[in-house]
Amino acid sequence: MPAATDTFAFEFFFETERRRLFRALYVMTGSAHEAEELTQDAFLRVWERWDRVGSMEDPVGYLFRTAMNLARSRARRLLRAARLPLSAERTVEPYGPADTRDAVVRAIAELSPRQRQAVVLVELLDRSIDEAADLMRVSTSTVRSLTSEARKAMRTAMETER
Repeated sequence: MPAATDTFAFEFFFETERRRLFRALYVMTGSAHEAEELTQDAFLRVWERWDRVGSMEDPVGYLFRTAMNLARSRARRLLRAARLPLSAERTVEPYGPADTRDAVVRAIAELSPRQRQAVVLVELLDRSIDEAADLMRVSTSTVRSLTSEARKAMRTAMETER
């Protein structure tokens, strides 16, 4: 069990990053319930390793990498269980009726998981291309390509919806 000072540091870290992580996972999954579960699982894993993670140069990066790995693992398990691709259908956005927001969520839902991850890291979380590449464990050119393809696909999807 971490010391009391570590506990306070973790609580501050949790309160500071919880909403950002939840929002990023919500955009990736399209489900508030799934995003909440992944957020809790990621923070639990970080808490279990807080003695090491708390002293890292970028504990937020570790948290997001953990969450992304959990999301990918969950998606793979679902694919294996269903033996069918995941449906692009998503739940209605819980933040109110906003046509533009809805169009963006729908466009993001149509992206591949890797494109979605790259866009969330670079655009939503304001990570640099280098940081996103490190978190995704791919090259910077791959992140650039994924975000470029994702933006193009989103533009096309949003223009078609009009």
